[in-house]
Amino acid sequence: MTTDSDIIIIGSGIGGATLASALAPTGAKILILERGDHLAETPEARDDVAIFEKGFYRSTEEWFGSDGAKFLPGNYYYVGGNSKFFGAVMFRYRVEDFQPRPHLQGTSPGWDMSYKDMEPWYAKAETLFRVRGVDGQDPTDPPRSSPFPFPPVPDEPALRLVRQKLVRAGVHPASLPLAIDIDAWLGGGKTGWDAFPNTGGAGKIDAEVGPLAEALQHPNVRLMTNAQVVRLETDTGGRNVVAAIIQRNGREERLTARHFAVAAGAVQSAALLLRSSNQSHPTGLANSSDQLGRNFMNHNTSAMITLNPLMRNTSVYQKTLFFNDFYNEDPEVHVPLGNVQLLGRITGNILKAQVPSMPRPLARIMADRAFGWFLTSEDLPNPNSRVTVRGSDIVVNWQRSNMDAHHMLIKRTKQVMRRAGFPIVLIRIFGNKTTSHQCGTARLGADPLKSVVDLNCRSHDLQNLWITDASVLPTSAAVNPALTIAALALKSAAAMTLELQ
Repeated sequence: MTTDSDIIIIGSGIGGATLASALAPTGAKILILERGDHLAETPEARDDVAIFEKGFYRSTEEWFGSDGAKFLPGNYYYVGGNSKFFGAVMFRYRVEDFQPRPHLQGTSPGWDMSYKDMEPWYAKAETLFRVRGVDGQDPTDPPRSSPFPFPPVPDEPALRLVRQKLVRAGVHPASLPLAIDIDAWLGGGKTGWDAFPNTGGAGKIDAEVGPLAEALQHPNVRLMTNAQVVRLETDTGGRNVVAAIIQRNGREERLTARHFAVAAGAVQSAALLLRSSNQSHPTGLANSSDQLGRNFMNHNTSAMITLNPLMRNTSVYQKTLFFNDFYNEDPEVHVPLGNVQLLGRITGNILKAQVPSMPRPLARIMADRAFGWFLTSEDLPNPNSRVTVRGSDIVVNWQRSNMDAHHMLIKRTKQVMRRAGFPIVLIRIFGNKTTSHQCGTARLGADPLKSVVDLNCRSHDLQNLWITDASVLPTSAAVNPALTIAALALKSAAAMTLELQ
């Protein structure tokens, strides 16, 4: 079967769905390919045992680490991609994240464009995802051309007290920017949303509920599910992509289009383009720079639990606060350390899933008094940290960097929490096979010799190939990447619209 389209978008996550929503009004014939299906609304969607202990939604796909051992990466393959399970945090990168700057163990190279170049697209992305927030609480806030579309999600009573304690401890707690309709979410169940799937079509403004729903209102946009793209084909001269070869219903199909946008995620997009090598592109499509698959970054992350035996945590959703007091500069070593934000509410069952040896009654007692935090530090790009393919297998050789800064962030945060009245502070550093916020494998840049795509996310090598997901991020910064992915997709759509006319 051949389906002729103006543009085929591979992936329905943040990057792909945002691109589709921006292009839909042009009238161009758009086909979105998603390897998974829609998430069904089932009781497991709000069941912390099913999600965290039994892995009800987890993919069985395994990747190989550099040690040769297989691991479950934690990716999700559904309409809306990983955003179906995300914590709905929509940060802008800070001004300094676009600039070269030293870190404790290396240097962040910066971008070939500035925050000022990205600001209009950030504003549009916040509107698209209906982001709740407030400006002026965080000293690292970048300049804005307009306020947040909606006011921040309110702190629950226990979190109002925590905010006060943090102020007294000497930091600047601020409201998280969140793509969440809190009333709609709680209407579906009294749970947090961090790592809980959005199955009811309301609550989290994920890629499916937000931009994809808008795109599909247009008759020229179509979504094809259960369609896994296995390779792309080019014309004989290797200057244009002409077809996507997919596996669907047990057979191969060939789909053609004028333009192709790859938005399958930093690992899967790189793997697809590497697998699509041919005589004109022997090392993979869009890889004349030899940067495809390289510079793979994950954030360096930890979970922290703070407890005061005399203070109960009565919250339901919890995830409303962050502080960036150590984001741009530590007061002693004068380098960036990272971001501290609340996790979703940790229940006894969630705690039991993380520490299986802990008796469930003890887990419930601890969770009743526990406040969970997520600590994030920047991972620096390294060309030897890379994604490769071996036949049908994906190999991820993540050479994590800048861990001394992360350890220092943990130290500083412990000091803050103890000053805030939490005498018990527990920490768990996530290992190098935790693929959170993966990015960087098809870096964006002005120089074709050093990057895979240009500043509009268009391949330097193939004039009708675009990459619009976290692959293109030149740096990981130390905040959640979803809004930056969406902003870049909107910027890309503006350039692509000119090509579609």
